[in-house]
Formats: sequence, structure tokens, C-alpha cells
Amino acid sequence: MMKRVGLVGVTGYTGMELTRILLGHPGLRLTKVTSRKEAGQPLQKIYPFLQGTKLGDLEITAPDCTVLAAECDLVFLAVPHCTAMEMAAELRGLGTRVVDLSADFRLRDHAVYESWYQVPHTQSALLAEAVYGLPELYAERIAGAGLVANPGCYPTSAILALYPALAAGLISPEDLVVDSKSGTTGAGRKAGVGTLFCEVSDTFRAYNLTKHRHTPEIEQELGVAVGREIRLSFNTHLLPINRGILTTAYAKLSPGADLEQIRACYQEFYAGKRWVRLLPQGTLPETRWVRGTNFCDLGLVTDPRTDRLIVVSAIDNLCRGASGQAVANANLMLGLEEGAGLPFAPLMP
Repeated sequence: MMKRVGLVGVTGYTGMELTRILLGHPGLRLTKVTSRKEAGQPLQKIYPFLQGTKLGDLEITAPDCTVLAAECDLVFLAVPHCTAMEMAAELRGLGTRVVDLSADFRLRDHAVYESWYQVPHTQSALLAEAVYGLPELYAERIAGAGLVANPGCYPTSAILALYPALAAGLISPEDLVVDSKSGTTGAGRKAGVGTLFCEVSDTFRAYNLTKHRHTPEIEQELGVAVGREIRLSFNTHLLPINRGILTTAYAKLSPGADLEQIRACYQEFYAGKRWVRLLPQGTLPETRWVRGTNFCDLGLVTDPRTDRLIVVSAIDNLCRGASGQAVANANLMLGLEEGAGLPFAPLMP
């Protein structure tokens, strides 16, 4: 039996990507899509690529939690922070499962959230219920969850890059540096001078140094790996590409740790976890190899001169970093196979 799902915020890039994935999903049927601005329009009006498909005539409606709860087994919230926390609380009160793609339930400490997002967390009681939606770490908990906080795109790439080595004690948790670059869709679909074609094409720039809001999310989860709080340097850059994230993480090697030992650690940690691929030695990840897929590709390098481990990871920010990961979480929550409906082949030029 097909599970019914709803999508609040269908007009953004993550909403668009969710629609693309759900169009061919064998176990999930998109029954409700919402947008206040586009209410009353058929979905194919805003996404012409849906012409002639089973979703093309689906009517966009204004969001109504009572209707969503009545007609959906699970609801994806692809809306900004603050908006998501109120809707999630209402939907959970009506007994509906929720995958929240905003940041509202990712941080377990509401004071940390309020410090970084500069808004009060009005639903902090729900934080204890929310499960961080990284299947490689929390698949069993996700399967039993009513509310999943879908991870951020940058944190997904950084956490998967460093977690195994930290958990095994092969690198020091001190002086970690995470250097990340993202395509422009990471900024969302809203209009802005900084993401105009002529502002992005043929250039490369850093932004939000020392204050990116994904910093505490990365620190929180990598802190779990070592059993204590950590602090790291997280630095972000904007690439002149549509989609994709390339992260390079730097860590001090623990005494006696070598590349062979580290590779064996990663192979064991990610064994059976289909969406993380440890590339052959000498091959480093590229964003084009994961475009449109749920894969995270990892490459490992040790630098004996500086005694460092360098981990390169590549993901698609819209799929693995948002919508594809949300579908993987929904699959687990609804009793389906984790990879159901998710694309394996990359989108080609």
C-alpha cells in the first residue's frame, strides 16, 4: 500500500527536488502540496517538467495542518526556520509524522539555537522527541521517530567526513578545520543580488566566516563521536555552480595512526551503508559524480609532513544535503527500505 505524504513549501529548491524524487517513488504518493503564494494553481503551472505526469494536475493549496494530518501519513516541511517549528508542533499534536528540513529541531539545546538563530525557540519541549536525521548514525531511532530533524547540507558533508576517525580516536578533536564550498542553490530560491548570475559566474568567494549557522550542528554531532563538547573552525565559500558541496576537513593524527589503519576504520564504519562511498586510494571526490544522488563520496589523504589527516567529501546539497536525505528518513519512518525511490545515477550535463 502506498503511503500518503504531504509537502509544505513546494515552490523552493528543496520542494522542487522533493517533487522530482517523489514522482517516481514506488512506496510514497504525494497527495498534498502547499504554498500560500501559489495556492489554486496546478503543480505543473510552476513546474512545467511535470506536464503529462501523475503529479501535474495536483492542486497547490494553502497550508492547513488539519487537512494535512487527515490526508497524509507523513508531512515534509520545506519552510524557513521559525515557521517550521509551529507547524511541526501542530502536526505532531494531530498525530502526523514530520520530516522538518529547517534548522528548528536540529540543535538539542534550545539556548544554542537561540544564540545562533537570534529567535526564541517556542517549541523547545519537542526537542527531546526530535531525532537527528543522519541515517548512518541514527537509522534505528529514525525508524521509530515521529519527528525527524533533517540535517543541514554542510553538516552532512562534514560529519560523515570526520565522524569515523574521531569515534575511533585516530585523530585529535582539537584544532579541527572544515573548509566547505557550495553551489548557489544552497542559498535558496529567493531573489538576491548576491546570487544573481553575473554576481556568481566566473568568480569564487568566501562568506559568513566564523559565524555560519551550521557550525553548532557540526560541533554537536562530532561531539557525540568523542563524548564531549568540541570547537572547530568552519569556513564556507560560494562556488559558481548550481548544485553540489565539496568539503575538505583537516585534523591532527593521533600518535601511531596511519592511512591504512584509517581506511580500514572508514570501511568498517560505513559497511552496509549504501549512501557513503569510500573512493579508491588516489581518487578524490568531485561534485559531478554525486549530482542529483544521495551519495556522499569520501577521499582520504594523510600528510606526514604536517602530521594531518585530510578528508575530502562531496555531496549534492539539494539531494543528499536536503530532499534525498528527507526521503531516506521518511522511508525509514514509514517502514520502507531506506533507499526506496532514491536515484543512483548522477544527473549528467
